[in-house]
Amino acid sequence: MEDKLRELEEREREAREIRRREADWAYINSLPPRVKSAVILFIERGDLRLAQRLSGLDLEDFIEHLRRARVWVW
Repeated sequence: MEDKLRELEEREREAREIRRREADWAYINSLPPRVKSAVILFIERGDLRLAQRLSGLDLEDFIEHLRRARVWVW
């Protein structure tokens, strides 16, 4: 069980690193503060629904901002 938890933690760490590395930070920094914070939250935590709700946007619009920011969504 601990091995599976470690593997899951490692996968999440790798996903976070990919999101950070591939993101278009110039675009992210140009966003309105609330949306910018939500995008950064998604990059760091990977929680799409929480980040979307905090952004104040509907899901499709939020995902479009993630795509424009080149943030990996899977």
